[in-house]
Amino acid sequence: MKVAFIQFNPVFGEIEENIEKAVTLIQRTDAEIIVLPELFNTGYLITSKKEAFDLSEPLPGGKTTEELSAIARKRNVHIVAGLIERHAEDLFNSAVVISPSGYLGKYRKIHLFNEEKLWFQPGDLGFHVFDLGTCKIGVMVCFDWFFPESMRTLALEGADVICHCANLVLPFCQDAMLTRCLENHVYAITANRTGEE
Repeated sequence: MKVAFIQFNPVFGEIEENIEKAVTLIQRTDAEIIVLPELFNTGYLITSKKEAFDLSEPLPGGKTTEELSAIARKRNVHIVAGLIERHAEDLFNSAVVISPSGYLGKYRKIHLFNEEKLWFQPGDLGFHVFDLGTCKIGVMVCFDWFFPESMRTLALEGADVICHCANLVLPFCQDAMLTRCLENHVYAITANRTGEE
């Protein structure tokens, strides 16, 4: 099985441009599973609840999910990507899971980092494993890595691979993820954004 992570420098607030950049990069790979960074379509440095709300979209049914579903169908790939989910008046830092046949599910980040608590609600769906047929994946978003129970829960639920959408600000995640994988006998794909905001 071939897997890929796509890392790039999203332009804050430029959803169309960021989606287009991701789709272009997805077209260049022949992987079966592709992981994109946390908040890949909006950028990360949110300054107000209103700004976060304006950048959010429903999940499923939003523009990002539709465009990723189209490329997943065309390329016959599974995609895991981070975005701001709007659910009624609540906002979540979520990751969408898309299969070649469309929307498969979502994960809402449980362990919010720093100012994220001002804009987002903590995830309320728990950790979930998605069966892709060829393997089972678990999903985490960024700071979830800091808590050993996150990956442990996914491993105990049968995940073979952990798809980790990230926008890392702490320097130790890269080493810690290796440890988490060894502890739990699973593989991980961490996609981090590049550049600065």
